[in-house]
Amino acid sequence: MVIKSIAETSYQGMFKIAAESGAAFFVRQEYLASVELESVLPGEEFSGEQEEQFLDAGLASAVELKAVEYLARAEQSRFGLTRKLTEKKYARQHIDMALDFLEQKNYLSDERFSRAWLNSRRINHFEGRTKLLAELMGRGINKDVACGAIDDFFTENDETEICHCAYKRFVEKGKTDQKLIVAMLNAGFTYKMIKEVSQMFEEVDEMSEEVSQNV
Repeated sequence: MVIKSIAETSYQGMFKIAAESGAAFFVRQEYLASVELESVLPGEEFSGEQEEQFLDAGLASAVELKAVEYLARAEQSRFGLTRKLTEKKYARQHIDMALDFLEQKNYLSDERFSRAWLNSRRINHFEGRTKLLAELMGRGINKDVACGAIDDFFTENDETEICHCAYKRFVEKGKTDQKLIVAMLNAGFTYKMIKEVSQMFEEVDEMSEEVSQNV
């Protein structure tokens, strides 16, 4: 491969290279093991292992640019982003190279994704710790990372209040007795918390009944 031109782009650290033959491509230094981009000059020729490095770096850079497109829309998990890029027919080797770089730069973060996902989930769902943990781990999030994000989430959100909302929703859907308990357990709440919320509802019902009788 003979270099026709090389120029740094406006995307930090990314260079555009045009060869004497073939299409132009992008590379960054982090994807090259034994070639220093700053020393590459037009007319210079690369072959063998170094040419292979350029090809791999070009493909990893293409993956990175596609990954950044997804990240610009919303936070992504590494697992989910890998799946999306695999569906685009990128090779796993180049996906790993690009995502390792993006994680190193903190552009890609499972912890940040987990927090964003939990806050988004909170809008339409009322769920406890075990359900949220299962959902995050099902999205490829490491258990320790998921637990940390959930702890932070429930520092900012009252779990008992969320349990109360879930209980009320299930009651409105006609759940009673054992079916109500099972539904709450499946929603991720502990049996102890469910009983506490159930007791609160019973007390409210008793108070409402007393008021009705005294009217």
